[in-house]
Amino acid sequence: MQPPDQPRLRVIRLDPGRGGAAARNAGTEAAQGRWVTYLDDDDYWLPHMAEVSMAAIAQSSLTPPIAVISGIEVVKANGEISSKRVPPPLRMNGCSFSLEDLEPGHSYLTKQTLVVERSTIQQIGGWDESFRSRVHSELFLRLNPVCTIIGIPDVTYRLCSHDEQRVSANLTLRQKSFHQLIDKHRTAFEAHPRMFADFVFNHASKCYQNGQWQSAIASLLWAISINPTQVVRRTAPAKLTDFLQKI
Repeated sequence: MQPPDQPRLRVIRLDPGRGGAAARNAGTEAAQGRWVTYLDDDDYWLPHMAEVSMAAIAQSSLTPPIAVISGIEVVKANGEISSKRVPPPLRMNGCSFSLEDLEPGHSYLTKQTLVVERSTIQQIGGWDESFRSRVHSELFLRLNPVCTIIGIPDVTYRLCSHDEQRVSANLTLRQKSFHQLIDKHRTAFEAHPRMFADFVFNHASKCYQNGQWQSAIASLLWAISINPTQVVRRTAPAKLTDFLQKI
């Protein structure tokens, strides 16, 4: 369907809805240009998003395929910017995005800004529709092994923080997708034990904050078994003791 006042836009409805990964796949297949990017319905791009992303691609001398990610501002419901995230500067073809050691002051939580060739997304099989949460994390673990990812510091995307329901905040989906992601990419995770432990520890912390005590303690013990040094580095002894006592 084409909006009457926007002849360059098309609206594609999936009925019934099949989740974010399916919507992205439908958009990717329908796109007619060489390059694609994606936008969640409760977020928005800044006006220069396409310009700075395509400029970074044009200026790169790296061997294709290449993709670009950029900075994100997290915005509260009242319009206040609560945080800024800057992506890692470069992850060469063959890396495992989010499992490589992260440069200080940078964040892997900028994946929503991806600009990439449509053919590259298609060649890796598109977005995995079996995932309802962590869909970006899953895609990047397949994308980076075959595609260099350039990170630029320009903020191009505003992620709106609000109290309304988000799929990413659904506790059941997050729990399922956490294990699903590790099971699917276990070889990559096990090749990066420090970041693997970090990933599991972060999940334990989130479970703890949400009152999922059983999952929290199971994930904490799992993180310790993967790389105890990293868990100790992340948590002061007093805080770790308090964590265990409350659970």
